[in-house]
This record gives sequence, C-alpha cells and structure tokens, in this order.
Amino acid sequence: MRKFKFGVDTFIWSEAFEEKDLWVIKKADELNFKVIDFAVAHPDAFPTQQVINELAKTDLIPVTTTTLGYGTNPISPNPEIRAAALEHMKCMVNVSKAIGARITGGVNYAGWGYRTLKPKTLQEWEWGVESMRQIAEYALATYPELKICVEPCNRFETHFLNTGYEAVAFCKAVGTPNMGVHLDCFHMSHEEQDWTSAVKVCGKQYLGYIHVNENQRGIPGTGMVDFHTFFGALEDIDYDGYCVIESFDPNFEELAGNCSIWRRFAPTGEELAVRGLANLERIADEVDARREPGPELQLAD
Repeated sequence: MRKFKFGVDTFIWSEAFEEKDLWVIKKADELNFKVIDFAVAHPDAFPTQQVINELAKTDLIPVTTTTLGYGTNPISPNPEIRAAALEHMKCMVNVSKAIGARITGGVNYAGWGYRTLKPKTLQEWEWGVESMRQIAEYALATYPELKICVEPCNRFETHFLNTGYEAVAFCKAVGTPNMGVHLDCFHMSHEEQDWTSAVKVCGKQYLGYIHVNENQRGIPGTGMVDFHTFFGALEDIDYDGYCVIESFDPNFEELAGNCSIWRRFAPTGEELAVRGLANLERIADEVDARREPGPELQLAD
C-alpha cells in the first residue's frame, strides 16, 4: 500500500510567491492536497512569518523548492557568482527551517538554463560539489532535519545533471547524509530509460522528493507518463515521501515562455491541479488494488 502523499506547487497560482499570494495556502488545503511546495524565487524576500501564520491554520506539510539562475550559478567560472549561489541556498535553508519544511529541492546545483553547449567538465563538477557540500554542512549545523534534494533536468535546461544516476553520484560526491534526489516525471520522460530504473537507482536512501508532472506538462494522467508503473516502483522501494503536481497557470507569460509552454492544457493552473489530483489518486488506488493479496486457498481435507 502506498505511503506517499500528494501535493501541489504554488507555481499553479503564482510565478514568485509573495505576501499577496498567502491565500494560496488555504486554497491548497481546501482542494484536499496534503503537501504544499513553496516555489521560492527570492528567499531573502519570502514572507516567512505570514506563511507560518497561514500554515498553522491548516494541516498542510510544507516543502520548499528554488531555481538558481545565471547570477547564482554554483558551476560558474566566476567566483562571485558561485558565492552568490551559496548565499541564496543558505537563505533557502533558513526559510525551510522557519516554516518547518524538511525537504528543499529544485535546480539548486546549477543555474537553470545555463548550458555551455558541451558536456560537463571535471572543473564544473568540483565547483558544484564543493558549493553543495558547504550548503549541506551549513544545513547540518543549523537544521539537521532538512534533506537537500537535487532535481535532474532534461538536456535542454541543463548540461550538468540529467538523470537519476547522475544525481545519486552527485549526492555521493557531496558526501553528507542530508542529500537526496528530486525526480520529476517531465524530465524523466526525456532522459530516463524507463519508469522504474531511476527510482531503483535512487532507492529509499536517496529518493527524497518527486514532482508528478506529465510528459507535456499537462494534466497528470492524460499523457504518456506510465504512472501505474511509476507508482509501483515507488511502492517497491517503500517510498513514503511526497508526490507534488508542479505546473503553471497559462496566463504567466514569462514562466510559460521560459518553460516553452505554447498551448493550454486546462483553462487555469488550478483546474489542471484538481483534475490531476483526481487522476493520480485513482491510479494509485488501482496500483494498490492490484497488489492486494487475494484470499488464501483452502485445501480440502
């Protein structure tokens, strides 16, 4: 039987979560999500205390994610940019601690969209590992309950970590016990061999977080992602974390443009999330039903 919980990302309603978006917390709770993923663009400006107050009115479990950029890129040749990345991620640790999030994920190992048009180099690997090790050690000292999860992305968004295998290797190179992998079915549909190998490569030790997105970023359960097989693999490793829907309101021109979303999959991001939750819960129930043992045969005397 499944142990994982379904959640929703604030990107459904907001491009950059700010004080004006606090209503989203109550809305996510009303829609029967169990987890809320705060997409934090600017951790130094995050409305931390207000979020704490609103979360206290719900039973939602908080998670944080972030996306580093060209000016906060841990694998940049520029040491000042690498230093800015470190400060950004220390802020993410602080925000996560304050709101009680025990998972922080996202593209936190390189600048999102930064590509050299060549395979990653040993020097980039060393810069990335050293930067993340400093972040992980800072987290261990200040908030040891936090797991830092790196999200492998498709080849068009990064040249650094594309697969679960690479992400696990990165975590092992960092070498601290608070590292994990953040899988995303959208990126997996581009880069993985199948829907089980990445899950098994990560295993219970490293698989820390999941975005359950469709291959075309549409309504989960309406595309090519084999969620039956994927959820079965999660149960095989006894995954007890969070499976969160991350998509974007089609009215967000900048975010939709950056993610190359050129058509609508639902009238609003909220409808996409609601219909996706219904589909995913149905599929997860079907997986559980298939796995339930039948009645034992009684042998005649």
